Amino acid sequence: MTFSKENFKNQFISNVRTLSRQTVENATKEQLYEALAFTIRDYVTDKWLKTHETYDKEGVKIVCYLSMEFLMGRFLGNAILNMSIYDEVKEVLSELNIDYNTIENVEKDPGLGNGGLGRLAACFLDSLSTMELPAYGCGIRYHYGIFEQKIENGYQVELPDNWLENGDIWGVKRHEYAQEIKFGGTVRAVKQPDGRYKFIQENYESIMAVPYDYPVVGYDNNTVNTLRLWDAYAKEAFDLQSFNAGDYTKAVANQNIAKTLTEVLYPADEHYAGKELRLRQQYFFVSATIQRIVSKYKKKFGNDLSKFHEKYALQLNDTHPSIAVAELMRVLIDENDMEWDEAWEITKKCCAYTNHTIMSEALEKWPIELFSRLLPRIYMIVEEINKRFCEMLINRYGHDANKIRNMAVVADGQIRMAYLAIVGSHSVNGVAALHTEILKSQELKDFYEVYPDRFNNKTNGITQRRWLGHANPALSSLITDTIGDGWYKDLSELKKLDKYAEDKEFCKKFMQVKSENKKKLADYFKQTKGIDIDPNSIFDIQVKRLHEYKRQLLNIFHVMSLYNKLKVFPGLDIVPRTFIFGAKSAAGYSRAKLIIKLINSVAELVNNDESIEGKIKVVFAENYRVSLAELLIPAADVSEQISTASKEASGTGNMKFMLNGAVTIGTLDGANVEMAQELDNEGIFIFGMKANEVIEEQNKNTYNPWDVYNFSSDVRGVMNMLINGTLDPNTELFREIYDACLNGYNGSRADQYYVLKDFESYCKAQQDIEQTYRNKELWAKMAVHNTACSGKFSSDRTIKEYADEIWKLTPKHIEI
Repeated sequence: MTFSKENFKNQFISNVRTLSRQTVENATKEQLYEALAFTIRDYVTDKWLKTHETYDKEGVKIVCYLSMEFLMGRFLGNAILNMSIYDEVKEVLSELNIDYNTIENVEKDPGLGNGGLGRLAACFLDSLSTMELPAYGCGIRYHYGIFEQKIENGYQVELPDNWLENGDIWGVKRHEYAQEIKFGGTVRAVKQPDGRYKFIQENYESIMAVPYDYPVVGYDNNTVNTLRLWDAYAKEAFDLQSFNAGDYTKAVANQNIAKTLTEVLYPADEHYAGKELRLRQQYFFVSATIQRIVSKYKKKFGNDLSKFHEKYALQLNDTHPSIAVAELMRVLIDENDMEWDEAWEITKKCCAYTNHTIMSEALEKWPIELFSRLLPRIYMIVEEINKRFCEMLINRYGHDANKIRNMAVVADGQIRMAYLAIVGSHSVNGVAALHTEILKSQELKDFYEVYPDRFNNKTNGITQRRWLGHANPALSSLITDTIGDGWYKDLSELKKLDKYAEDKEFCKKFMQVKSENKKKLADYFKQTKGIDIDPNSIFDIQVKRLHEYKRQLLNIFHVMSLYNKLKVFPGLDIVPRTFIFGAKSAAGYSRAKLIIKLINSVAELVNNDESIEGKIKVVFAENYRVSLAELLIPAADVSEQISTASKEASGTGNMKFMLNGAVTIGTLDGANVEMAQELDNEGIFIFGMKANEVIEEQNKNTYNPWDVYNFSSDVRGVMNMLINGTLDPNTELFREIYDACLNGYNGSRADQYYVLKDFESYCKAQQDIEQTYRNKELWAKMAVHNTACSGKFSSDRTIKEYADEIWKLTPKHIEI
């Protein structure tokens, strides 16, 4: 369908009438959004159909990106931007007296992810379509996502995030591709005439996986790839006999059990039921995906699966989908009569594993009892994989019990999913240069010794279409007017901006955009929280998942220290600062939730103390999500990337802030290292311990945080605030944080993430930021320099490396 403004306008007006039985003048904003979304989807569908028709006709190789999360953000705005009709759509709506932004804001963020893992997957899908690479994103259609966060009396409260409440305009239900998923039961071995055994699962519980397809629109081309999300349905949804007998609960029991599977992302797993549900979710979407692609391959290429790996690549985004290794083996052996050795070679050639964590305790493990009961045949296959792997290790190292135990896929009553992924893949990649080196030299050292050719680095990236083009249209226009629009597809084009860092007129325009974005954010907080913040203050922003290693605690301790100084020296000359936090804590992570309460208690104290004359303000932006990030990130002056060195695999928020002209304060951790290199250490404020120092200190275990406490009056002041009633009449409320920092708590080391140890260095870096900010000309240069040097961190670059070096995937141009 060729786009023209007149046709678009007529179609939109028609959709308003057809869908809502209203005229444009009388329709609500929700009805107008629905009509607009359907109108855009009509234009998308032509390209979507042609894309997959071409893939099928030409038999191209396809990558399936398997992920528990896809934090997509709103579909409408991204589709309009990537179709290059943003200005035209706004003009059509304006002619009808409709404000585009009001309509776009109707759409709820899809509840399909939580943090960086899911947003990375979304950026990768955008890049795959933009680079014309055949791909499916494969995950779960959660009904309520992680949760909607509310702050009540300073505490996080979790509410259902009913993003599907008003329907699902963008999802297309595909009944015809439903797959049966089997849980539990027993496995019977049947001897075949050739002497081999066929394994049959019996007495199992059956759930149907039904896919919903969502379009992933490429930028300025005809490619529309698919995000395929699986939903759960009962095989027999309604028991009429039970209903007629008056047992209405039993009549729908099967459907209710099935729906539980896809209700919530990351169900709390502090209890057995939660662990079981998580494992069910992982196997559910992995098995559905693999069954579907094998079926599709056979329909297209016949029953000979010996070249299956030449048509499909499976990328395992973290350990969650690593069960794919065993499931692909099951499908090849049990359902297609393939010999083990051939199936194993195909599986390894298909599967590739991305590691997203350095911390060994975060590498997923499952109790054998749970795993074997829920997935009996998969457990048998995992045991066989482990047996053969251990035999290889014995041949290599002899009967070294410790070596075998440390590397075994199955050991100590657990199944180690990261190890399964490593053993069953042809590629294992880290997501930043430092992260990959730590994997090779520390956490996965033994595996690197065995499989050196499998390990590689793919530094993460972000899509500039979403995080500059859509999130910051004013800056996008300024950049395009200055250097052209080539950066939309080649972010290295931004390097041309570096010379404009010396152009005072350009810098003035750049900072004017920043100022307008800050005013917009200040208005948002005024409307939503009733807080007045000064747009001329330094906007210092830390938004990310709440975890102790990300050290939101270090940030709020600095705020508390600043407050203490202002109380002693009310006339202290500091540049006004607004500290903005946004973070969700896992529902069962009590320490993280207590840190959220601490941040809000400090905000309550600081924001209401007239004696400090508004020199510092603290804001907690509740329910952090993609659409809120699009408001926060363009307004940031300072980006907080302050994780304990060696703990953050990469980070992608750091890249989004850099792209939008924020100056980073950070440790040399994750991708911060490469950011500093790209910037030549100009426009980034580095502090704290380095990764090797943290690792060495952890091994020696000689650090005593009381030494810091005794030496630093600032630290003493902050620690005492936690327990002296300044923040809350209940002096024991924050005792756990106090003890965790100084004495250790519940078996953990004291100050295990080195918050106090890095405190002085962090405060010094913050002082340097304040002094630099006073020099407006220098600050503007640094802001422009950050944007200009962010070219490396496009997800387009990352995806090209995956396609060339791991998937062996070639672009396919779609002609219409």
